[in-house]
Amino acid sequence: MAKASKSKSKSAPKKAPSLNAALKAVIDDLVAGNRILYNEDIVDGYGHISARDPRDPDRFLLSRARAPGLIVAGDIMEFGMDGEPVKDDGRPVYSERFIHSEIYRARPDVNAVVHSHSPTVVPFSVTDQPFLPIRAGFLYPEVPVFDTRDAAGWTDLLISNRALGRALAGKLGNNTVVLLRGHGNAVVGPSVRVAVYRAVYTEANAKLLLQAKLLGGPIKYLAPEEAAIMNATRAKVRPGHGSDRIWELLKSEAMGTSGKRRR
Repeated sequence: MAKASKSKSKSAPKKAPSLNAALKAVIDDLVAGNRILYNEDIVDGYGHISARDPRDPDRFLLSRARAPGLIVAGDIMEFGMDGEPVKDDGRPVYSERFIHSEIYRARPDVNAVVHSHSPTVVPFSVTDQPFLPIRAGFLYPEVPVFDTRDAAGWTDLLISNRALGRALAGKLGNNTVVLLRGHGNAVVGPSVRVAVYRAVYTEANAKLLLQAKLLGGPIKYLAPEEAAIMNATRAKVRPGHGSDRIWELLKSEAMGTSGKRRR
């Protein structure tokens, strides 16, 4: 009897992580993600990253208003889909939190949002040069440009209310990246790690595209068919490959555990 019981215990399914453990994991990724984005020059003193709350899909997690490179776990706050703190404890909050709230409202598939002023990307938001993929397949089907003038006339370009956030989410549509005219971009993903990876490679794609244009002549962009194959391959890669490998490397550099710093 004891032997049979032992065999049965071995085949019992593993318990799913508790909600508290899932919350801690997301917060840890938010802290690391902020540090990575700062270390990779995607953000400076401004910019932010959020995650949908694993305990409640109608809420999201975002730091208090603070420079990304300084954020710690205690800075992370909980927000509702109206863009306001669930518990207002007097701490300052980002004026552009509505980028996050309205994208989450519009896109149930999105679990993380990055907003940055990624320097090489911004010029593509103010010119007629299309932002097309050279190596970043996730940029398909398109990278639209959102202009605050179309939604609200003259503004300071900040997405500082729900109406502008809603208009931005509408322009994003079902795409992964949307440019904000003269301002920056928003990048979405199914997780913090993927969103950070995409934000980093959006900037990398902009650098490559600019260099290719400086060389002159026609550019051989990544074809939609190639991008589809790349995205399908990335979606089923085993641990240790794809964005997992990039996350491990960039996190070790940003958190000071690899012995190498980009800054």
